[in-house]
Amino acid sequence: MLRQNQINRSRYDLSILRSLFGNRWWCRGIGYLPFLLFALPCFFGNLDTCSGQDNPSINLMTFNIRFGTAQDGDNAWPLRREFVFRVIRDDSPDILGVQEALQFQLDELLAEFPHFGLLGIGRDANGGGEYSAILYRRSRFDIWKTDVFWLSDTPDKPGSVSWGNQLPRICTSVRIFDRQNACSFYVFNTHWDHQSQPARVRGGQLIAKRLQARAGKLEPVIVMGDFNVGEHDSARAPLKEAGLRDSYRDNQSNISDSGTFHGFRGSTEGEKIDAILVSNHWVVSAADINRRKFANRYPSDHFPVTATASLKEP
Repeated sequence: MLRQNQINRSRYDLSILRSLFGNRWWCRGIGYLPFLLFALPCFFGNLDTCSGQDNPSINLMTFNIRFGTAQDGDNAWPLRREFVFRVIRDDSPDILGVQEALQFQLDELLAEFPHFGLLGIGRDANGGGEYSAILYRRSRFDIWKTDVFWLSDTPDKPGSVSWGNQLPRICTSVRIFDRQNACSFYVFNTHWDHQSQPARVRGGQLIAKRLQARAGKLEPVIVMGDFNVGEHDSARAPLKEAGLRDSYRDNQSNISDSGTFHGFRGSTEGEKIDAILVSNHWVVSAADINRRKFANRYPSDHFPVTATASLKEP
C-alpha cells in the first residue's frame, strides 16, 4: 500500500483537470481551450501568488512518534498506539509530518485515518527504515510534485551520509495545491541528526538551498520536523535567513518552559527541538505543544507540536 504512495520526482498530479472535466478531461477540455490556455500556466509551474480569498485555515502538526520496534517496555508501540491515534484524531491536522515512523506504523496510521494520503520513503538505501513522512487530507489537497533528499553531499543518493552522522538523515518535500485556498505551497518535513552538529548545520544549509531553488519561488513555505537542536542554535540559522519563523512563537512568545523531548517522562524542560516553521505568507492564529497523557502514559517520547495558519491577504 505504501509503495503506491512513494515518491514521483517528475510528474504533476492531474487530479485538478479530472475534477474540472471528469476522467476524460483530455476530451471534454477541448471546449474549454481558451480557459485552459489561461489557467494551465497558473496550475503548472507559474503560480507564484495565492488568492487569499476567505483565507480558510490549515491545521498543522509535527510529531516524532518514536520508531515502533524500540524495546520501550510499558511504552512500547503496541501499548501506546491508541494514544497516538487519539492525539491525531483530537487535533485533526490537515497536514501531518511524522518522524521516526516505520512502514508498519504508517500502515496502521492509514488504516485508522483513511482520509490521509502519504508521501515519503524510508531513509535507508533500500527505501526501508525510518520515514520523515507527510500525511495530507486527500479531500482538500492535490499533490503537484514530491521529492525526498538525503542530508548529505549526495542528496539524491538513497541512504547517503557525509557530515559525521552515523545514520542517514532525510527530508521529504511536496508542492501541494489547496483547493480551498486556490493556492499552491511547499511543505518540508525533516529529522536532523541527534549527535553530529556539523551534520545539523550542513543539513540546515542544504534545506535552505532547496528552498531557494524551488520552482515557485514566491509561494508560501512550511518546514516542520524534529531538528534535534533548540530554537537559537546556529544550525537553524539558514532557515531563519531563508525567511522562516517558528509558528509557536507567534502565539507563545513569552513561554520559556517549552521543551518537546521528554523521554516518556513528561518533562517540559530543555530545548524546543520540534517545530513548525512558516514563511511570511502565513498568519498563525494558534500554536501549541500537546502534552496530553492517557492513563498516566504519553503517546511518544516527544510532544507533538501544532499550529493553525492561514494565508495573508494578497
